[in-house]
Amino acid sequence: MNNFYEIEFLNSKPKKGKTKFGGQPDWLTKPEWPISKETGNPMRFICQIELSEVGYEENNPKFAYLFMTDEDEYVDGTWEADGGENAIILQPGENQVKTEKLEKGPSLYKMVKKLFKKRLVPQDFECAVKLTQKKEDIDYESDELDIRNKFNGEPVFIQGDEYPSNDKWNLLIQLDATNVPFYVNFGDAGVGYGFINETKDRAKFIWQCM
Repeated sequence: MNNFYEIEFLNSKPKKGKTKFGGQPDWLTKPEWPISKETGNPMRFICQIELSEVGYEENNPKFAYLFMTDEDEYVDGTWEADGGENAIILQPGENQVKTEKLEKGPSLYKMVKKLFKKRLVPQDFECAVKLTQKKEDIDYESDELDIRNKFNGEPVFIQGDEYPSNDKWNLLIQLDATNVPFYVNFGDAGVGYGFINETKDRAKFIWQCM
């Protein structure tokens, strides 16, 4: 896609059924909460994308829900498209990952200062977004990569081109972990990339770090 939608995180609660980060999913159909392959626990909900807001037609899936394993103990493989530790659930659609019928589960948080606490503590996070459509114009010869939070457009990889295998993929979401108002573990100064295939019936996620 030649155009993309730049993401601005707002200091306001989202409306039900709209694109948002954190909180709990607004399931379009039945709940399909993905489960960690290693631990058997529910993955952490990152965001939901109301696909018509970012240019998808009515006959496509209507929602995409992004999840990734994030627990107190380190779990390997969250960066892999098929490692069983992240998922993009499409609704309506037939998803190929293990899920449970959970309406609610782990979600985003941010680290904040609390009175009488020496360390930062986690606080639940949820926000609406403002989307601005722009024309993609990436200067691949520049010494500074134009890494921004966006839906659609072209991915700006920080460790070389890396697409999921066995299909043709378009960028759905790009997230720079150093430039978001919540905590997400994409490694050292990492960037997450979500993709949807050309037939709009499968979606995958990876991340890269410095």
